[in-house]
Amino acid sequence: MKRCFLLGLIFLFGTLLAPLDASADVAGAKTEGKVIIYGSLETSTVNIIKKAFKEKYGIDIDYWWSSSTKITDRITTEFRAGKQLFDVTLNHRPLLKIMKKEGIVGSMSSPAFQYFPPEVIDPDVGPAYRYVIIGILYNEAYIKGEQAPKSYEDILNPRWKGKFVMADPTRHTTTTQWLASFHKIMGKERADRFIRGLGAQKPVLVDSITPAAQKILTGEVPLGFTFTKYVIIFGKEGAKLDYVKVDKMLGDGQYVGISSKPPHPNAAQLFIDYFLSEESMKILADVGETVTRKGVYPALKDADKIKFVEFDELDEKGFAQKTQEYRKIFFQ
Repeated sequence: MKRCFLLGLIFLFGTLLAPLDASADVAGAKTEGKVIIYGSLETSTVNIIKKAFKEKYGIDIDYWWSSSTKITDRITTEFRAGKQLFDVTLNHRPLLKIMKKEGIVGSMSSPAFQYFPPEVIDPDVGPAYRYVIIGILYNEAYIKGEQAPKSYEDILNPRWKGKFVMADPTRHTTTTQWLASFHKIMGKERADRFIRGLGAQKPVLVDSITPAAQKILTGEVPLGFTFTKYVIIFGKEGAKLDYVKVDKMLGDGQYVGISSKPPHPNAAQLFIDYFLSEESMKILADVGETVTRKGVYPALKDADKIKFVEFDELDEKGFAQKTQEYRKIFFQ
C-alpha cells in the first residue's frame, strides 16, 4: 500500500515538473524536417520566427501567406480533393470553427496555453495569440496630424470622398466582420448610418487589409482602414505612418489551427509550442502585434490606451447576409 502511494507521488510530481515542451516529440519533428504553414500573419514577421525556429531545432518552415479567406478556400479545396497538405494554419476563429466542424482542422493543445489569460482561450480553438486591430492609418508625408480625421465619422467628410482605401467587405471576411461589429462601439442606428456613409464615399476597395496598407505606404491613397500594427512594421523601414486615436477600436482575435491529418505531426506540434512561447510572442510584439501572452507588450505607441472590442462572430449564414447587404451599399 505504501509502495503504491509512493509510486503515485512520484508520478504526480513527475507530471507537474515535466518540461513545457513535453507534448512535442522533438526527435520526431527533426526527422520530419519541416512544417507546412498557411497563414495570414505577414511573411516578414514569419521570416523572423522561421530563422529563430530553424536555429533552435534545425527544422524548416514552409510558409504560404494569403488572406484568411483565401487560406480557408485553399485548405477546403485541398481537403475536398482528398489532400491535406498543410500542417498548421494561422487564421481567425470563425473560419477555424467552420473547418473544425467539417473535420479539416483537428483539436489542439499545448503546455503554453497556461500562459494566456482564460478570457482569450476559446474552448474549441485555443488561445487568441494576438488581437489584430483595425484603425484609420495615414501617411504623414501626405497628411499632417492636424489634417487627419479625429474620429470614425470624420472620414465621411466630403474632402475624403474617393480618397481613402479599405478592404472590400464583400470579399474579405475580416472586413465583413469588422463592419458588422460597429454597433458594439456606436450603437445600431449610428453604426448603420456610418456604414451607409462609407459606401457613399466611394472608397478605393482592395482584396484585403495588407494591400490597403501598401497603398497608404506608397502614398497612392495616403489614408485608409488597415491594421494599426503597420505603423510599427513599416516604421522600421523608415515610413512615417500614424493612426487615429479613437476611444474604442474593433479587432479580431487570431488563432492557431492544426490539420486533422498533418503531414508532419511532430513538427506541427513543436511549432505550435514554440510559436506560443514567450520568445516567439516577443518577436511578434516587437513588430507591433498586440499579443495576448501574459507579460508581453506591443511596441505600438499608446497601445495600452486602446479599448479593444472584439468582432462579433458570424456564422456562414451571417457572412452571406452581410455580404449581400454590403454589396448593395458599396456597389449600387
